[in-house]
Amino acid sequence: MDFGSLIRRFLPDTLRDTILVRLFGLWKVPLIAYVKPKVRYVDDERVEIIIPLRRRTKNHLGSMYFGSLMIGADLAAGYYAARLIHLSGEKIDFVFKASNARFLKRPTGDVVFTCAQGAAIRALVQKALTTDERADAELSVLATVPSEGNQVVAQMDLILSIKKRKRSNV
Repeated sequence: MDFGSLIRRFLPDTLRDTILVRLFGLWKVPLIAYVKPKVRYVDDERVEIIIPLRRRTKNHLGSMYFGSLMIGADLAAGYYAARLIHLSGEKIDFVFKASNARFLKRPTGDVVFTCAQGAAIRALVQKALTTDERADAELSVLATVPSEGNQVVAQMDLILSIKKRKRSNV
């Protein structure tokens, strides 16, 4: 039994996913690690990421800072794509090329970011695998605060852009 199968056997999926997100943050994007996100739920259609409201994520009014909210939206929209790309075994790069956010209410508690567009993300990754063209999809992320009755506090729309890397002939 290898180390990976031991981890899969003894750790719940959400804890394993949380560890992966935080390691990615430490390795590639330190701001992700700084806000200490947790993966709350992942299936084929929906991803939920929670960012706790703490000193690191608060603004001067005691609500979640704009930057922390956008990090949560980035993770909720990008985590499933990153997971599918990893499972494909191919070298595919992805970036967010546009974003639009509507902040509806001050988030004064831990915020859950939900992206429920698994089918669109799967289709996007499949398109990138079968063509050498850049593929884009508009994804919507809802931010809610469970301690405030799951009221939507923000809605973020992001355009995820992915493209398969060209093989080098060196």
